[in-house]
Amino acid sequence: MAETTVRQQYDQMAGFYDRRWQSYLTATLTFLKRWANVPPTATVLDIACGTGMFEHLILADAPYQSIVGLDLSPQMLAIARRRCQAYPHVCFQQASALALPFADGQFDAIVSASAFHYFDDPSAALAEMKRVIKPTGRIIVLDWCKDFLFCRICDFILQRNDPAHKQCYTQAQFHQLLAQAGLTVRRSARQRFSLVWGLMVATSTTESTSNLDP
Repeated sequence: MAETTVRQQYDQMAGFYDRRWQSYLTATLTFLKRWANVPPTATVLDIACGTGMFEHLILADAPYQSIVGLDLSPQMLAIARRRCQAYPHVCFQQASALALPFADGQFDAIVSASAFHYFDDPSAALAEMKRVIKPTGRIIVLDWCKDFLFCRICDFILQRNDPAHKQCYTQAQFHQLLAQAGLTVRRSARQRFSLVWGLMVATSTTESTSNLDP
């Protein structure tokens, strides 16, 4: 099962993950924080939160933000808990994006960074996000974009050599998945973070296009 492989890989990497990916994580998660612009009163779910770096960035400015970080890897979550232990309204849970352990309409904002290419069933993951977001909430996904050459190369190699990797998507393919899940893209972009890394981001909502702000 792909999720088992992902969990095993990230348990093994947990001890050195932040050091190995420091520049990538700092650039992408700082960008995600600015893009999401989450109000301090919002309840936030971070899917595939890893070692809690996004939570720490948010809590540095809004220490009473209500955040739930979710990940498959208990070793990554252990680091996240230590990193954010001083903050009273953040918690971390081990669970799958395909079966979120939350009530319907629980969150104001859902974020997920650099994880969508691991999802075994992206449509099921998006359906779960849609289920637990409030009617006025926002779902923000940041991930590798196959429109960029390096990500196409990575995708080709990883699909053949990494059993945890599912696939990368072009921006058009990603938007189609969002639409099929009944989500409307409100804002999107492609962003290059270095000569190597090219990502895409989209903010989507359960609201229909006719109900969106002009």
